[in-house]
Amino acid sequence: MAENATAQERLFALRAQIARLEGKSLPALAAAEQAQAAENPECEKAKIKQLRLPFGIDPLDVALEGGLPLDGITEVRTRLMGDAGAASGFTFALVSHLKGREVSGGPVLWIGDAVSRQEAGAPYAPGLRQFGLKPHEVLYASPRKLDEALWLAETALASRALSATILEIRGNLKNFGLTESRRLNLRTKAAGRPLFLLRHAGEEEASSASFRFLTEPAPASGRRLPDGSVLGGSIGHPVFRLTLEKSRNPAPLSFLLEWNPHDRQFSLNSKAGEIFSFRTPPAHSGTGLPASADRPDRTPALGHIMAFERAS
Repeated sequence: MAENATAQERLFALRAQIARLEGKSLPALAAAEQAQAAENPECEKAKIKQLRLPFGIDPLDVALEGGLPLDGITEVRTRLMGDAGAASGFTFALVSHLKGREVSGGPVLWIGDAVSRQEAGAPYAPGLRQFGLKPHEVLYASPRKLDEALWLAETALASRALSATILEIRGNLKNFGLTESRRLNLRTKAAGRPLFLLRHAGEEEASSASFRFLTEPAPASGRRLPDGSVLGGSIGHPVFRLTLEKSRNPAPLSFLLEWNPHDRQFSLNSKAGEIFSFRTPPAHSGTGLPASADRPDRTPALGHIMAFERAS
């Protein structure tokens, strides 16, 4: 009997330790936390608020339950590799917004896999200033293998020396599934640091990310002058077309978001012009031209005739 009791105590202690590592609580721990939250509701709200990064836009912050988690994973994906610039720009804007609020200090680590580097290139130092970041605030690493990239991301989160970590991958990799995503999420919970998963040309899949944004490019508005007027023919702040695919909302939420790098603030852009896409044809493509009547209907088959220069 004593051996059974000892074994049960060890099993209970092991379960408690696993629950703490996974960020979950056992019934006894959950009851204690609920009692503490009931006694100090303001402290509990303040704690939740500290772990969120709000956009400063009420409708969006309500959909995000207060903002992006500072101790979790936020995924930013694109359908095509051609939209990598928009997704990278939006991720840089998120990081700049994070540093502008002085939530946490330290540089930002960008981890890009070899395929993404070949397709989209590395972050451009002068271009970082266009998003409100200084080049020395962004560290870049390009591991050769996915295992090395995942190890580097976990180590960076565990160090707590970085304000944010960005993991850039291409597509839906076989060796990066729900298990690896859960392990990264546990690291973010333990360290209290955010991880932005940047997935180029990828499809929706199960992950531990709290929110997922589908990012597409959008035309920018004109540059505004100090008097509030718009300078015609100019290009203003970058605009992103975002679709909140993963959240607690019953349906995806689509909107245009403009980034102001000087103030490090986001704003809803409702006058960014017509959204264009290379995947959708124009509404009025013009009058179709009739087929030529004096041409063959198909390409002739290749023969054995060879062309020679004229002898005379």
